[in-house]
Amino acid sequence: MLTLNSATDDDLAPKPAPEDIASYLTKLNDAQREAVEYGTQASNAGTPAGALLVIAGAGSGKTNTLAHRVAHLLVKGADPHRILLLTFSRRAASEMTRRVTRIAVNALGNRSVIAQGLTWSGTFHSVGARLLRDYADLVGLSPSFTINDREDSTDLMNLVRHELGLSTKEKRFPAKSTCFAIYSRVVNTGGSLAVVLDQAFPWCREWEDDLRRLFAAYVNAKQQQSVLDYDDLLLYWSHLAAEPSIAADLSARFDHVLVDEYQDTNKLQASILLSMKPDGRGLTVVGDDAQSIYSFRGATVRNILDFPGHFNPPAKCVTLERNYRSTQPILAASNAVIGLAAERYTKNLWTDKASAQRPRLVSVADEAEQARYIVEQVLEAREGGMTLKQQAVLFRAAHHSAALEIELTRRNIPFVKFGGLKFLDSVHVKDVLAVLRWGENPRDRVAGFRVMQLLPGVGPAIAGRVLDQVAERGGTPAELAAGLAAFAAPLRASEDWPALVALMSKVCSRESGWPAEFEMIRRWYEPHLERNHEDASIRHGDVLQMESIASTYPTRERFLTELTLDPPDATSDESGVPLIDEDYLILSTIHSAKGQEWKNVFVMNGVDGCIPSDMGTGSDEEIDEERRLLYVAMTRAKEDLHIVTPQRFYVHNQTHMGDRHVWAARTRFIPAHLMPQFEACAWPPVPEPAAPTAAGLAAAAKARVDIAARLKKMWE
Repeated sequence: MLTLNSATDDDLAPKPAPEDIASYLTKLNDAQREAVEYGTQASNAGTPAGALLVIAGAGSGKTNTLAHRVAHLLVKGADPHRILLLTFSRRAASEMTRRVTRIAVNALGNRSVIAQGLTWSGTFHSVGARLLRDYADLVGLSPSFTINDREDSTDLMNLVRHELGLSTKEKRFPAKSTCFAIYSRVVNTGGSLAVVLDQAFPWCREWEDDLRRLFAAYVNAKQQQSVLDYDDLLLYWSHLAAEPSIAADLSARFDHVLVDEYQDTNKLQASILLSMKPDGRGLTVVGDDAQSIYSFRGATVRNILDFPGHFNPPAKCVTLERNYRSTQPILAASNAVIGLAAERYTKNLWTDKASAQRPRLVSVADEAEQARYIVEQVLEAREGGMTLKQQAVLFRAAHHSAALEIELTRRNIPFVKFGGLKFLDSVHVKDVLAVLRWGENPRDRVAGFRVMQLLPGVGPAIAGRVLDQVAERGGTPAELAAGLAAFAAPLRASEDWPALVALMSKVCSRESGWPAEFEMIRRWYEPHLERNHEDASIRHGDVLQMESIASTYPTRERFLTELTLDPPDATSDESGVPLIDEDYLILSTIHSAKGQEWKNVFVMNGVDGCIPSDMGTGSDEEIDEERRLLYVAMTRAKEDLHIVTPQRFYVHNQTHMGDRHVWAARTRFIPAHLMPQFEACAWPPVPEPAAPTAAGLAAAAKARVDIAARLKKMWE
């Protein structure tokens, strides 16, 4: 088990008297204030202090602490243009910037300087895209490169797969999505293809040589088309940072680098940070090893566990243990569960929110009874004044909620299941974006294929010939419109062809300006939307919403980059938000629930095989991550927590034994010696037997006497 590093000079310094604390710091607790003020009290204020690791327990005010640290640096004279703030979503970056601005304005009174100056706040991928445009010439990139989202990257992988003849193998070659998943895992984990196949895709081992050939061709296709995928944004950035002279220049651009949710970083992201700040000066990372649950995305808990030892002296560690979310019984049970982890930072969450209600460990007969229990408890809480939105049902895998969804529908209870479709997952939104992306980069064949096939009578063959003709003319924006105009349009598309030529001519020349050109594209697309989709009116709302979002971006390139890297939720009914009621129950996987909180939380299927998943017990590391998943689920609850354990499951399509019931055991993460932390109960409760009446007892006594006499007579 890890222990925090020993006291430093800052620890031994005298504590400031309350009257010496700045007003904007008074609401912070002692540990939060220690993290916020670290390194700002030195005599040489112009030299950033060594590395800082803030271990922020669940509900301990992590975001508030990080925002106050950034604001405090500004108050102490840091240049906002030279602060790099890295998060894992655009919304988190926006929220952080908003909080920093509010705090700093209260202290300094100058909103404009702060708001305009804190410009390097964003996700790893968005910051990587900005830096790559600055250094594009040094890595052989065109500054006008476009970025493929996951679906487009998978489509490009499939095109290359087909061109290499791998889709016509006698034995079925891995699907395009599997191929891309393998490629992405190799890039993000830094492992070899052989190791990744052995550990995560053993059924694909026989294709190692073909996959290596496919990935090389995929990289070549991206370079020829001047496109990058998500993984490239980190991969190229890491190669930039690995070059000493470039790394020195990158480091010199930022006095302070602050990273949120550090437990979710992968090896590439850690290598970037360590290359930019090898001595740790000015580097602050915030996270919680107990909430590291994204290894399937390439994240590794080793980054946060090993962070202090990368520097000499080791990074300063501050632990935030006071919880502002949950009651003490919930925290006591959560601490006990995570306390059995093999390796972790020592911390024990506490709160002053007392409660007599321990978390319930509820035993039910089967999945149907589990669904009925949850529905009954949700409705009972609602009758007590708690809205549906203040309650959530969490599960390890999306299919675990099937029986519950049926019961909720039967009982007419509205619900949302996270997550829904994103903008870029919607066909109609991808269509509009493809027009913009093709105009931005005419060599982007995936975007071109999509735009061409919107026209009636244009299929893959004709679209391919058009793109080949554009490429032969040079592949520049000017040649795109000229190539379209020179192409002999097929008969069915002849009526729509002139409008496409005129549109792409204006988009390529930027004649209309931004964001007016988005409205122009939307108007061109509307008849195609009507022709191709029966629910065009609903989809049209998404396009209008995206047009509104586009108007908030200064340039087309910035809009395409940000929207591709971190798309907002869709607005249509396909996103899962019910249109029938303003209140609805939350259903969510545990992974999607991280960072959220609700008053009343139900954790489904608290049994071995579900938590931990039967697919997540192959190694000690996997089992520890499954334990952290349960911990994350438990710490989402503010007032009431229910862990439901069905005693049996009905399994289907068993090859040898057919459909049958199987018995389940309580999750191994709540062993017998932790049971005092929970209130164990069964549902439905067994009714108490009726008490006998006085008359009944008297009659029974008489009957006993009579029977005894009869027994004696039998032997006379």
